Amino acid sequence: MSVTFYYSPQSSASPVHWTLEELGIPYEKVLIDFRAGDAKKPEFLKLNPNAKVPVLVHDGVAIFESAAIQIYLGETFGVSKGLYPAPGPQRGEVMKWIVWTNVSLGEALSRVGRNFGGWAPEEERNVKAGLRAKQDVADLLQILDAQLQGRSYLTGDSITVADLHVSSWMEYVRMMQLDLTPYPNILAWMTRCTSRPTYSAAP
Repeated sequence: MSVTFYYSPQSSASPVHWTLEELGIPYEKVLIDFRAGDAKKPEFLKLNPNAKVPVLVHDGVAIFESAAIQIYLGETFGVSKGLYPAPGPQRGEVMKWIVWTNVSLGEALSRVGRNFGGWAPEEERNVKAGLRAKQDVADLLQILDAQLQGRSYLTGDSITVADLHVSSWMEYVRMMQLDLTPYPNILAWMTRCTSRPTYSAAP
């Protein structure tokens, strides 16, 4: 078996990195330096024409998009490790939170960043749109907080790939200086997740 992981620290590759560490499977890491133009090099574009991380290459097959990689890792390696349910409704529940993170939460966070982050050109920023995005993030965090009410983890008493994926994204929320104080269930859950030794191994 050959697994190669292309990543950059503090990016959407971080949740995948954490999952790989939790799974304990052998893999090779390849750092992609965006400032050096690594993502635009022909050899990387063959793996991901979107010029983004993460990319996972398993036995010669390249997989990109973090949600897809997480689901793939769960299905391929996670069931035997207890990190991913067998086929059935419980697996569907884990999958929905992984996809929710990228599609719903990720989209709203992207709008916050575009309108309030320093990386977007000033003429493209819109305060009203940014405030709407912040409210959307708050609404989504309320949904997540309610899901965690009375639960140790997102789908029950055991940690899954969904917990690794979603809790890792909470770091983006903090990076954007959005307050998590109103969500006590999220904060307690994050502490449970990030106290695992594998968390510090996945920057």
